[in-house]
Amino acid sequence: MKKSISDKLGQLSGRLAELDLLLASETAAQDLDAWRRLSREHAEIAPVVALYAEYRKAGEDIAAARALLADAEMRALAQEEIEAGEAAMARLEDELQRALLPRDPDDGRNLFLEIRAGTGGEESALFAGDLLRMYARYAERQRWQVEIVSQNASDLGGYKEAILRVIGAGAYSKLKFESGVHRVQRVPQTEAQGRIHTSACTVAVLPEADTVGEVAINPAEIRIDTFRASGAGGQHVNKTDSAVRVTHLPTGIVVECQDDRSQHKNKAQALAVLAARIRDRQQRAQEAQIASTRKSLVGSGDRSERIRTYNFPQGRVTDHRINLTLYRIDAIMDGDLDELLGALAAEHQAEQLA
Repeated sequence: MKKSISDKLGQLSGRLAELDLLLASETAAQDLDAWRRLSREHAEIAPVVALYAEYRKAGEDIAAARALLADAEMRALAQEEIEAGEAAMARLEDELQRALLPRDPDDGRNLFLEIRAGTGGEESALFAGDLLRMYARYAERQRWQVEIVSQNASDLGGYKEAILRVIGAGAYSKLKFESGVHRVQRVPQTEAQGRIHTSACTVAVLPEADTVGEVAINPAEIRIDTFRASGAGGQHVNKTDSAVRVTHLPTGIVVECQDDRSQHKNKAQALAVLAARIRDRQQRAQEAQIASTRKSLVGSGDRSERIRTYNFPQGRVTDHRINLTLYRIDAIMDGDLDELLGALAAEHQAEQLA
């Protein structure tokens, strides 16, 4: 192993011990934001240090086995242990190199998942509903929590727009490459002659800010309107102005939230989504200034970019960024996304290593 990598791993081992002390201190217990930051760093470093401990143990085992080579009776066994140890060290060194790649600081965050119907009218809205269920089922498989922040239903049971909050360890790291245009090819329910139509939806995955305060929002630059909620909810929605619309005047970003009966909770959710959108816009502006940033094989994440096609007649799903086609559309639409998301992450990692 290169000395630079070994030195880095030694530093991480020391930092992990330091984090253990900091997290056990009263100061961290009293400052929730500090405790959250330290916990996130600890969760990122601990697996790398554990790999390094395995690597060193394999090296020690090889050294012990080599000491037995002079013993004629133990030579064959020692040689086997040396070969096994060297194979383990090669595997662990590769894993350590991958583990030391620059990390996206947002990987450990919760996220807001926004799905909007695009071209295709009612069929697009129905597909938006299918995507919502797909991601909700995937979140369920991951044991993540899903909250509906806002939804605008279509006449046939789909969604013109839906915003979900996904809460769970590593949620953003696994779903961050889903931003973009998702295209569907199938015979719509509204098609009487059985012709295949092509429709599209836009998906945006935004990391959640730890607090609204992480993004500077000037109260003088936002307008908050309340209105009567629409849709299901019984008599309550017809009697109180619990729905909230927040407009960020400098950017023109508008967020509506009417899912909760409490105006206070709707306002808090709307501000959280606004903070995530502003944060996303700021980061995208920075990335636009650095042409080499995030130009990996999994695409730029530009929401105008067509990233995937779901072809129901052929039973296939194709991700255009990595030229991957899977003939298991039913399982994928039921939330079995591990193979697809794993391939995207692996391609991104391979590009970083290169």
